Amino acid sequence: MKKYTYPTVLTIAGFDGSGGAGIQADIKTFSALGCYATSVLTALPVQNTMGVQKIYPISMGAVAAQIEAVLDDIFPDAIKIGMVHTPQLVETIVNTLAKYPKTPIVFDPVMVATSGHRLIEEETIQTIVEKLFPIADIITPNMDEASILAKMEVKTLEDMQIAGEKILKSGCKNILLKGGHQELPIITSLFIEENSKQSSFETEKFSTNNTHGSGCTLSSAIAAYIARGEELHQSVELAQEYVFEAIKNGKDVLIGKGNGPLNHFFNPHKIIKNELV
Repeated sequence: MKKYTYPTVLTIAGFDGSGGAGIQADIKTFSALGCYATSVLTALPVQNTMGVQKIYPISMGAVAAQIEAVLDDIFPDAIKIGMVHTPQLVETIVNTLAKYPKTPIVFDPVMVATSGHRLIEEETIQTIVEKLFPIADIITPNMDEASILAKMEVKTLEDMQIAGEKILKSGCKNILLKGGHQELPIITSLFIEENSKQSSFETEKFSTNNTHGSGCTLSSAIAAYIARGEELHQSVELAQEYVFEAIKNGKDVLIGKGNGPLNHFFNPHKIIKNELV
């Protein structure tokens, strides 16, 4: 009898009880794109569509044990890392992953929530740059996060190009600088690869409050496409298209009183079965 496996993706990220961002958005994205989702919880934010109210920490031992439990049993085809809000958490994740074979890593440097709430401690940023950037295959900051990482104002496409090059020189391999905060009818995201090759992706900007978790969703979609066997540039392009459609198909839906979620399941894929050789 033939045996099969699924493309598997691990998310290492924070919680969102309102279901639009964090681990919940990641699992929805992996599932919608035909992958099998596993997860490790890094923090327990108390939040809803109106904002983050408090963040309860998870012990470092618990984070390391979760990673080991998953990787010892269901080794992922790709990993997405999201909310890492303390230096100790960064070091715990990096040191634990170092015990295992390398697998592609997508890092979404979650620093500012859609509501504008700052989610990261200042001293964590240097640890992220020193420890997490070198093991990540791609990072996906938005304009606010790029501004923090590049230590400069990022308002225009030219600013994005300058900031992207500065961040790339700090030690990451590839960067997708998201342009969703541009106040333009057509927004541009910038993909800068480690050889400094640049690609831009243009999409229509919708008038909607339903963008909660769009960054989590994009980074998860990139990881899902990598797990499915796509090369990095194609994964970035397909992920951008997925997020565009998820926002488009959820823009008029009322969920919550603040920034509503995307429609992750506008066109769900059946889970992919790969035959074992």
